[in-house]
Amino acid sequence: MDTATARTRLEDMLCDLDRSISILTGQHPGFDMHPADAGASLTDADRAEAAVEAMERQRSAVLAALLRLENGAYGRCVDCGQPVSEGRLDARPDAARCVICQGKYDKTQH
Repeated sequence: MDTATARTRLEDMLCDLDRSISILTGQHPGFDMHPADAGASLTDADRAEAAVEAMERQRSAVLAALLRLENGAYGRCVDCGQPVSEGRLDARPDAARCVICQGKYDKTQH
């Protein structure tokens, strides 16, 4: 993927994430809630919080990819330095690792 396309896709992703985070964090449960609705609202709030946390992690990954783009390191695995496949970058423009290193990284995170 050429750098101009990568930058456009990453910036679009960043805008979408910022908009989604803003929408989710701007929602507040109503104050005139029926007690029977309180449990459902808590579950909705928990889901929204989990979604925001996931989006913030992805936002950080997108910002890191933009930084790699600026530094000329975009498209290279941050662990082994080998090229990240075009297919992987097409699917995940914010990918920091090749498939092999990503698998190793994921195993250490669980």
